[in-house]
Amino acid sequence: QVQLVESGGGLVQPGGSLRLSCAASGSIVSFNGMRWYWYRQAPGKQREFVAALNSGAVTAYADSVKGRFTISRDNLSRDNAKNTLYLQMNSLKPEDTAVYYCSAYDLQTSRTYWGQGTQVTVSS
Repeated sequence: QVQLVESGGGLVQPGGSLRLSCAASGSIVSFNGMRWYWYRQAPGKQREFVAALNSGAVTAYADSVKGRFTISRDNLSRDNAKNTLYLQMNSLKPEDTAVYYCSAYDLQTSRTYWGQGTQVTVSS
């Protein structure tokens, strides 16, 4: 099993910044054996793709966040038991308000894991 726990959300003014973290733990054999994603869901809307990071460190972003958000990772655990995914969010806009979810797709088992989400509110 893989556990994902997001943190770092909160209330920020338009133009401000936040960094979200996603602590991944459990039976992750290799951080490089997973694809990593951030999604978000605003009230009354469907969950939407925000950013992705694959095993080759290639990134992809939704057009709405391109140039403002950056997805990255740490892999500080020697036994790969715990790894952290980040989403640096700059120049935040009110329309970025949503619950942000971390997700991991296991390339070996084709299973997808989700965190519980963290609320980001951009408001003056």
